[in-house]
Amino acid sequence: MKFIKRLSLGSALGLVLLTACSKEQKQSDEETVKKDTTAQAESADQITFSKDQFAMAGIQTGKVESRNLKSIIKATGVIDVEPSSVVTISAPLGGYIKTAGLLPGQPIKKGQVIATLENPEFIDIQQQYLESSSRVTLLQQEFDRQQLLRKQDVNAAKTLQQVTSDLQVMKAKLSALDAKISMAGISKAALSEGKILPSASLYSPITGYVRTSNINIGRYVNPTDVLFELAKNGELHLALNVFEKDIDQIRAGQTIRFGLGSEQELNRTATVFLIGKATADDRMIPVHCHLSPSSGKGLLPGMYAKAWIEKTTDSVPVLPNESIVQSEGKDYIFIQTSQSDKGYSYKMVPVRKGIQQDNLTQVILPSTVAADAVIVTKGAYAILSALINASEEE
Repeated sequence: MKFIKRLSLGSALGLVLLTACSKEQKQSDEETVKKDTTAQAESADQITFSKDQFAMAGIQTGKVESRNLKSIIKATGVIDVEPSSVVTISAPLGGYIKTAGLLPGQPIKKGQVIATLENPEFIDIQQQYLESSSRVTLLQQEFDRQQLLRKQDVNAAKTLQQVTSDLQVMKAKLSALDAKISMAGISKAALSEGKILPSASLYSPITGYVRTSNINIGRYVNPTDVLFELAKNGELHLALNVFEKDIDQIRAGQTIRFGLGSEQELNRTATVFLIGKATADDRMIPVHCHLSPSSGKGLLPGMYAKAWIEKTTDSVPVLPNESIVQSEGKDYIFIQTSQSDKGYSYKMVPVRKGIQQDNLTQVILPSTVAADAVIVTKGAYAILSALINASEEE
């Protein structure tokens, strides 16, 4: 019985000693982990990576370079036709629309009839033309006769002068009527046969397509009414709207990168050829650009476009985009402060970003950063994550 009590007492003492040893070991491990963590995160903005950690993070370093970047002015606009390629069609003498079947976008050819009109004035003009033509023929014969008689000194010089004057007046009237007939689109072929038609036709002066159509059958149109707008094929340009504050930075010959509203990338190019001289009510100034030969595919007038106007800047310090990380709304880079057998140490430094182009960003560095400082160019976010984790563990 005493033996059992002694055994139980010994077991109890052993358990107490075992528990104490376990607590001491746990405390020792925690202190070791804490010491290791403190060694990793030297401060809130510095950290050291072992060689294995360095390799796993895929860290690469480099130095700040100087490049000539291009600053960007953003603008929006539309695909439009060249101003010299748009033709407005009106009815010079007015009239009632008799036939018209053209729709916006419909292709047309030069010389094609695009509308037919009727007007009582057409009849009067043709009548006057035929009468004047007949009168000119008669006066020409009389002129020839009087000229012959004058050579024979049979008639008076005054008689020849009067006939000459009458002939010239009638020829002028006939010429004016001929111009009116041409403007109205009256058929001269029928008129030469003595036929008078109540209608006239409007013809397309270009090959292209119908841009706008403002007529319908039976409508009376005045000479000032715009019936059609026609545009030539293939002569498109980019019409942009630029804020007045940016217009002094734009010059003829500058390169434009643009894309349609449905396109993610601005892979099309154009060149500035005309800059407006007046500001609209919305404080925008028009800028017109010629399209490059390879950029017109799939474009139609009226399509929305977004563009970047590039302007060259002086040489500025740049780093790859992935060198710069964000933390709490601010931009930082990591500078390598030391390298040894124990590992690599990095310090987080705040910077300000400038122009961005392709994979490069202009950086404005603190004055404390040396010009030949070793910068982390790849793996910066891995260092930032490790630094945050180490700070949280502390």
